[in-house]
Amino acid sequence: MPAGDGKISFVDARDIAAVAARVITENGSQHENKVYEITGQEALSFGQAAEILSNEIGRTISYVNIPKEDARKGMKTAGMEDWLIGAIMEAYGGWRAGHASKMTDVVKQITGRMPILFAQFAKDYAEVLR
Repeated sequence: MPAGDGKISFVDARDIAAVAARVITENGSQHENKVYEITGQEALSFGQAAEILSNEIGRTISYVNIPKEDARKGMKTAGMEDWLIGAIMEAYGGWRAGHASKMTDVVKQITGRMPILFAQFAKDYAEVLR
């Protein structure tokens, strides 16, 4: 994908679920009309994520930063419509620019624990990912 070395604050679905469970089950109105930006506790490039996955599953996973036009052509060949290709390319542009690297303390604030690291996710799901 054409995301360059942009970093993303990957968030584990288990963290999203833990925050959601607390928000919908806690008594009181402290969460009413609030929006929470749930993030991981580290921002990683796709190259770094591939390296972590490689270490945990015992085989090489590579991130290939393909040229934008090649990505567009590939999506078009796969039958994607132009509006969808445009939206996906816009997301890649945001990732390249680092717009997805923001980190918040929402998981800790709501659950009382730090977010799950990407390496822990990879370790926990290594058997499935192999």
